[in-house]
Order: sequence, then structure tokens, then C-alpha cells
Amino acid sequence: MGLVGTAVVRDGGAALPRGFWAAVRVWLEKPQVANRRLCGAAIEAEGTVPLGEGGEVSSPLIAAWGAGGQEGRGVSAGAAELGRLWREVRGQLPAGHGRLPPPLTPWDGTGRRSNLRAVLRTLLPRGRPVGPPTPPTRELAVQDVYNGTVTFLPLEEDSEGKYQIKKCNIYQIQLTHIKDEEWSVSIVAPFPEDWFSDGIAYPKLAWLGNELLSKLAKWSVEQKPSEFKSTLSLISVAKYSKVYQDLKEKYKEMVKVWPEVTDPEKFVYEDVAIATYLLILWEEERKEKGLTKKQSFVDLGCGNGLLVHILNNEGHSGRGIDVRRRKIWDMYGPETHLEESTVMPGDSHLFPDTDWLIGNHSDELTPWIPVIAARSSHSCCYFVLPCCFFDFHGKYSRRQSKKTQYREYLDFVAQVGFVCGFRVEEDCLRIPSTKRVCLIGKNRTYPPTECALIDKQITQYINNRQTCPVVMYDRRVGFNHKDHSDVFKEAGSELPENETETAGTIWMPGFQPREKVEQIRNCASLPRDFVDDVVLSVANLLLNATPPKSCSDMHGGNMNTWNQGESLSLKEVAEHLNKETLKRLKSEYGGLQTLLKNNHQVFEVLNGRVHIRDWRKEKPSRKTKPEVKQRLSAEAFKTRLCWFFLHHPDGCSLPSESCPYAHGTEELRQSQIIKKKKHIQ
Repeated sequence: MGLVGTAVVRDGGAALPRGFWAAVRVWLEKPQVANRRLCGAAIEAEGTVPLGEGGEVSSPLIAAWGAGGQEGRGVSAGAAELGRLWREVRGQLPAGHGRLPPPLTPWDGTGRRSNLRAVLRTLLPRGRPVGPPTPPTRELAVQDVYNGTVTFLPLEEDSEGKYQIKKCNIYQIQLTHIKDEEWSVSIVAPFPEDWFSDGIAYPKLAWLGNELLSKLAKWSVEQKPSEFKSTLSLISVAKYSKVYQDLKEKYKEMVKVWPEVTDPEKFVYEDVAIATYLLILWEEERKEKGLTKKQSFVDLGCGNGLLVHILNNEGHSGRGIDVRRRKIWDMYGPETHLEESTVMPGDSHLFPDTDWLIGNHSDELTPWIPVIAARSSHSCCYFVLPCCFFDFHGKYSRRQSKKTQYREYLDFVAQVGFVCGFRVEEDCLRIPSTKRVCLIGKNRTYPPTECALIDKQITQYINNRQTCPVVMYDRRVGFNHKDHSDVFKEAGSELPENETETAGTIWMPGFQPREKVEQIRNCASLPRDFVDDVVLSVANLLLNATPPKSCSDMHGGNMNTWNQGESLSLKEVAEHLNKETLKRLKSEYGGLQTLLKNNHQVFEVLNGRVHIRDWRKEKPSRKTKPEVKQRLSAEAFKTRLCWFFLHHPDGCSLPSESCPYAHGTEELRQSQIIKKKKHIQ
């Protein structure tokens, strides 16, 4: 049996067969979206190959297949190599003479087109391989448009540098029209009994027949275009994979010694990923511009400073500036340059000798960074990763209901860059964050002689942002620096003829920088007695609701009925709280919902409804839980009193030995975390 799996799809929107080839393209270029053990794929060559004997490979089919990304730039040079490779391997097919073995659909060009399409790709593993280094995994994917198939031929390189087909792992993806709007997508392997799974590039056949097949079927009929570019579209994925693994290994110890209250894994690996991206971007820039010296930088709003630390260590001179010093700064050493200072957009905060300005989640400075870069020097570039939504003068106000708020804000920040005379490029990073889109201003649209004109346009644009309700921007068209005056005409104002200088030292007197002392407004700083009263009131409300829910369980051989209470919406809960309590909660970010989620020992908030948490239903922690989180969980065990033991009419639903909280003061342990903090002090 060679059929690995088949899925029937209905196409009511006339997406097929075009949608099938788009889905295949995703699997070819971005296999990591299906196979999480891959970092991506490098497309090394692409073109048409002859079905019969002999013949030459035609020019690459980038336009036909829609290939993109950095790898696509080197495809043309690989056309001749692709032709040689095709002639080398086609005769190795098990059926002989270039024919595919059954039950694969054979290639057939008789009386029709006599060419096939081929793509040579290298699969890039996500993690560093265990054991000795293994040769890269290469595949030749051969597309037969007429028959609706794409065949994947795994390749192995021998000692003489010639490629051999790894016959046991050949597989084919097929599209078949059944009738009317009904189609089927299938995966077939000619030698399933010999299939070799390495757990990375080649998972088990069951994975292909279930996970991959279901995704291909879904992608084939999806017609909603993405709002964002594909990840790492401006750099080489192959380079990124290697550099990221090297840096991750180099800085992994930071996770174990992280002194901040933030999640160490998220912040360390996110900054490693951003540093990787910048290092490769800057390497490409040096090649393009013929530079030998590594770029300098200033990170505005550098936060924990880890990105600055990594870039400094990797040979780039630069510094980070933030309004508030972090504890971790002391761990980096003198070679990492960090400054505690407030950045006010103005003439006193320009960086004429700096190559790049960085804004990594820089909040209120985000829209100002293109402006600061433009006014620092004609050669200064910028990289911003927008997160929180800020305008020049405060919080960003949404103006377009047809876009998501995130997409609209990205378009605004890109517009700022265009007005400042940059050719703004957009890319999507691979970081553990929902805000992953970066904007890059690397090249200018105007010569140095026009700096004064651009400076006037910037000033007028900033002024108009305070009064203009709508400034339209179409990112598909972009800005031409000669047409910037149209933006200001739409804003209802002409460029002043005599305005040649920026207004004073501070460009916007009403600008509000971040406060030096961070205000905690996530309910964590509320008085303990106030929080306890709210928790008890809400719990009693749920427990006394009609009808109450009860859960039965066996404890010590006796049937124990435990009152689980009723669930209520957040609105219903709020209606039962007094006005003073609600007023106090509204001054905190997240209000009532945040307070209830903070008290996760007692409550569970799901889809806007509040429940009493039943600890018997909690899933046991996964064995793959990170070491840091395992250690923190163990250190927190029995360091707080059990709320249910003290307040619930039926007591705790768990016996003392199973409950992570203390059943009485005699069980309390001193927190190891507190001990460590005292020791550090």
C-alpha cells in the first residue's frame, strides 16, 4: 500500500487548482510552518527540466511560482547546476529511464508540454544536531502541472560529489478532480515499508498523512491573503539558521542567571533572534556598499540591554539608552555600553556619527526614530520593531476601521519613514511575540542636497499629526520624495516658504517620555486587604449562585461532594460590586479581570466568564517543562496558604499532600526565592 493519506476538499470559491500550487509553494519555501523541527528551506535552484532525454534547463521560474526571499536571488546562477543534477538523477529512479515507480502518478508530456518544473532546496533544521555534524538534507521537487503532482526526490551526496536518490523516502503530493467542486489531495510513497524517519527533515509517514496533508488541504482552498510579509524575507534563511544556533548556544547561560522578574526564556531568545537578524542584515549591507568596518548603533529604549550586550560582543560598537536602569545591567561588564537617560526628541538627541538607530519595543519613541535618523545624518539608518501604539504626542488613535489596529499602526510608522525620505522595507521576525513585524530604513529617496527640503516636510508633517484627523497611506504605492507635499495638502496645510529650521531644541514641547519610576498598574500594587475582600466577595457570589455546581470525587474511600459554584460573566460579577471598588479597579490596567487572573489559585477566567478553579482538574505539568520553570515551581511549593482550606465551605478539593499550597501554618515553607534575594542584597 503506497497511499499515505487522502483528504477531500470542496472548492466553492474557484481556488483550485491554483490554490493547490500555492499550498505546495508554502511547503517548499516555508516547511517550518508545518514541521516545527525545521527552521526553513533554502531554494538553491529553480527552473524547467526536460521530460525526455537531453535538453537544457530554461530560466528560473521565480515569477511563475512566486518565489521570494533572499534565496531567490541566487536561483538564476543555479540553473546550469540544476540541469546537470537532473540528468544525473533521472536515470536513478526505481522504474528506470526517468520513469516513476507505481503507485506514483507517472510524468506524461506526450503530445502536450514536454517540460517539468524542478526546485532544488536544502532543508534547514531548527536545532543544533545531536552528535557529529550531518550533511545538509537536499531535495529535488519535480512539478508536473498537467497531472497535478509534485514529486519529492531526496538526495544524498557521495564521496565523489555526485548525488544519489534516497529511494526509500520518495513521496508525491497529488491533486485530483473528483466532480464539480469536489477535489482530493493525496500523499503517496512508493516504498512505505522502507521509509526512514530521522525525526527532523523526514518525520514518520503517519505525520505526512495526517499533519502535512491536513495543512495542504486547508491551504489549498484558503483565499485570504496575509496582511504581512513572510518571515525573514529580506535575509538568507540558511544564514539565519546557522547564526541563530551559534548565538543561542553562546548566550544560553543568560537564562539561568536572569535577575529580572520577566520570563527569561522569552526575553533572552527573542533578543538573540533580533541580534541574529541585525547581524545578517548589516553583513549584507557591508557587501552591498563595499564597507569593511562593522556598523555602529544606538539602541533607544534599550530596556534590559541584552540586545546591546550581544551586538557589542559580536564586534559592533554602540550603546543603549533607557530612562530606567535595570538590575541585569551590572552583569554585563564594562564592554557593554548602557546609559540611564531620558531621550527627548530634539536637537540635543541627534547621532551624526552613528550608522544605525534601533527601536526594539521603544514605545513612545517609535515614531520619532525615523525622524531622529533623518536629522542625524544622510547616512544614518534605522530599525524599529513596533509594539505599543504611540503617535508623536501620545497614544495613537485608530483612524481606519477596515484594517486591524496593528496593521494600521505599522502603516503609520512606515509612512513616517517615507516622509523622512527613507525607502522603508518591511519584514517579519521569528520571535516569541505577537508583534513581530519590523520596519527598516536603509536607503534614502533623495540626495544630500535636498536635506533642507525634507527637514521642512518632516516638521510640517509632525505638526499636522496633532490636528489632522486622517492621513491616508497606501503601502503598496509608497511615497515619492518629490510628492511629499501632497500629504500636507491632504492634511489641510501648505508648506511654509520660510520654514527652514526645526522648531527650537525640543521638536514637540508636549512630548511625554516614559517615567523614570515605572508605575505598577496591573493590580499587583493594590493593598492586600482590598484584594482579599474582592476575592472573597466574588468567590461567595459564585458559590451562592443558583443552581450550584457540585463535583464528586473519591478521597480516602469516601464520596466527597465539593461545591464548584456557578460561572458568571465578568459583567455580571461587576454588577454585584460596589461603586467604590469598581472605581478603584478601573484605575488599574485590565481592571477586574486582571485582579481575578492574578488570583489564579481561586479563579479561572475563560472566554469572559469567571469560574471557581477546581484543582483536581488541573493537568499535571509536562515533563518537557523548561528547567527554570521547574525550579521556580519547586521553590514556590507550600510557600502560601491554601485559600480553599481557609475559606471554602467544603475546604480544599485536594488532600494536603497533593495541594501545592499549605493546609495550615504548620505546613508553610519559607520561599527559596525570597532567601536568594536577601542573599544577593
